[in-house]
Amino acid sequence: MLLHRDPGEAYRRVDFDARVKGADSRQLVDLCLEQLTGSLGRAIYAEARGDNAAKSAAITRATAALTALQMGVDPANPTGQALIHLYQTARKSVLDSAVRFDAATLSTILADFIEIRAAMLGQAG
Repeated sequence: MLLHRDPGEAYRRVDFDARVKGADSRQLVDLCLEQLTGSLGRAIYAEARGDNAAKSAAITRATAALTALQMGVDPANPTGQALIHLYQTARKSVLDSAVRFDAATLSTILADFIEIRAAMLGQAG
Protein backbone atom coordinates (compact mmCIF):
# COMPACT_ATOMS: atom_id res chain seq x y z
CA MET A 1 0.00 0.00 0.00
CA LEU A 2 1.37 3.38 -0.98
CA LEU A 3 1.12 6.08 1.64
CA HIS A 4 0.79 9.67 0.55
CA ARG A 5 2.83 11.85 2.87
CA ASP A 6 3.38 15.56 2.83
CA PRO A 7 7.11 16.22 2.39
CA GLY A 8 6.69 19.54 4.22
CA GLU A 9 5.32 17.67 7.21
CA ALA A 10 8.28 15.29 7.17
CA TYR A 11 10.75 18.19 7.20
CA ARG A 12 8.76 19.94 9.93
CA ARG A 13 8.90 16.78 12.03
CA VAL A 14 12.65 16.35 11.60
CA ASP A 15 13.20 20.01 12.50
CA PHE A 16 10.99 19.67 15.57
CA ASP A 17 12.72 16.50 16.77
CA ALA A 18 16.16 18.07 16.30
CA ARG A 19 15.16 21.16 18.27
CA VAL A 20 13.70 19.13 21.16
CA LYS A 21 16.91 17.17 21.69
CA GLY A 22 19.11 19.01 24.14
CA ALA A 23 16.68 21.86 24.73
CA ASP A 24 16.34 23.33 28.21
CA SER A 25 12.95 23.99 29.80
CA ARG A 26 12.70 27.58 28.51
CA GLN A 27 13.53 26.43 24.98
CA LEU A 28 10.92 23.66 25.21
CA VAL A 29 8.27 26.15 26.33
CA ASP A 30 9.26 28.45 23.48
CA LEU A 31 9.04 25.56 21.02
CA CYS A 32 5.55 24.67 22.28
CA LEU A 33 4.46 28.31 22.01
CA GLU A 34 5.88 28.48 18.49
CA GLN A 35 4.05 25.29 17.53
CA LEU A 36 0.84 26.58 19.09
CA THR A 37 0.87 29.96 17.37
CA GLY A 38 1.90 28.50 14.03
CA SER A 39 -0.81 25.85 14.24
CA LEU A 40 -3.50 28.36 15.14
CA GLY A 41 -2.48 30.54 12.20
CA ARG A 42 -2.55 27.52 9.87
CA ALA A 43 -5.99 26.49 11.15
CA ILE A 44 -7.41 29.95 10.49
CA TYR A 45 -5.83 30.04 7.03
CA ALA A 46 -7.01 26.52 6.18
CA GLU A 47 -10.58 27.32 7.22
CA ALA A 48 -10.59 30.42 5.01
CA ARG A 49 -9.46 28.26 2.07
CA GLY A 50 -11.91 25.45 2.82
CA ASP A 51 -9.10 22.95 3.49
CA ASN A 52 -10.65 20.77 6.18
CA ALA A 53 -7.76 18.28 6.31
CA ALA A 54 -5.19 21.02 6.95
CA LYS A 55 -7.51 22.70 9.46
CA SER A 56 -7.96 19.44 11.36
CA ALA A 57 -4.21 18.74 11.40
CA ALA A 58 -3.50 22.27 12.66
CA ILE A 59 -6.13 22.02 15.41
CA THR A 60 -4.63 18.69 16.47
CA ARG A 61 -1.13 20.23 16.67
CA ALA A 62 -2.42 23.25 18.59
CA THR A 63 -4.17 20.95 21.06
CA ALA A 64 -1.01 18.87 21.50
CA ALA A 65 1.06 22.02 22.13
CA LEU A 66 -1.40 23.26 24.75
CA THR A 67 -1.44 19.84 26.42
CA ALA A 68 2.38 19.79 26.54
CA LEU A 69 2.46 23.31 27.98
CA GLN A 70 -0.08 22.38 30.66
CA MET A 71 1.75 19.18 31.58
CA GLY A 72 4.96 21.15 32.06
CA VAL A 73 3.51 23.50 34.66
CA ASP A 74 4.59 23.10 38.27
CA PRO A 75 1.31 23.62 40.18
CA ALA A 76 3.32 24.64 43.27
CA ASN A 77 4.78 27.59 41.35
CA PRO A 78 3.07 30.88 42.32
CA THR A 79 1.78 31.30 38.74
CA GLY A 80 1.16 27.58 38.22
CA GLN A 81 -2.59 27.51 38.75
CA ALA A 82 -3.12 30.58 36.56
CA LEU A 83 -1.09 28.99 33.75
CA ILE A 84 -2.98 25.71 34.06
CA HIS A 85 -6.28 27.61 33.84
CA LEU A 86 -5.06 29.58 30.80
CA TYR A 87 -3.95 26.44 28.97
CA GLN A 88 -7.15 24.53 29.85
CA THR A 89 -9.37 27.37 28.67
CA ALA A 90 -7.43 27.82 25.44
CA ARG A 91 -7.45 24.06 24.84
CA LYS A 92 -11.23 23.89 25.28
CA SER A 93 -11.73 26.73 22.79
CA VAL A 94 -9.40 25.09 20.26
CA LEU A 95 -11.21 21.75 20.64
CA ASP A 96 -14.58 23.49 20.29
CA SER A 97 -13.36 24.87 16.97
CA ALA A 98 -12.89 21.34 15.70
CA VAL A 99 -16.69 21.02 15.78
CA ARG A 100 -17.82 24.61 15.21
CA PHE A 101 -14.96 26.69 13.87
CA ASP A 102 -14.61 30.11 15.48
CA ALA A 103 -11.93 32.12 13.69
CA ALA A 104 -12.46 35.16 15.93
CA THR A 105 -11.82 33.18 19.12
CA LEU A 106 -8.81 31.43 17.64
CA SER A 107 -7.44 34.78 16.43
CA THR A 108 -7.74 36.15 19.98
CA ILE A 109 -5.98 33.10 21.42
CA LEU A 110 -3.30 33.41 18.74
CA ALA A 111 -2.70 37.09 19.57
CA ASP A 112 -2.57 36.34 23.30
CA PHE A 113 0.02 33.58 22.91
CA ILE A 114 2.10 35.65 20.49
CA GLU A 115 2.20 38.32 23.20
CA ILE A 116 3.08 35.77 25.90
CA ARG A 117 5.88 34.35 23.75
CA ALA A 118 7.26 37.80 22.99
CA ALA A 119 7.25 38.66 26.70
CA MET A 120 9.02 35.40 27.54
CA LEU A 121 11.66 35.94 24.86
CA GLY A 122 12.16 39.52 26.07
CA GLN A 123 12.97 38.20 29.55
CA ALA A 124 15.51 35.75 28.16
CA GLY A 125 17.75 38.48 26.79
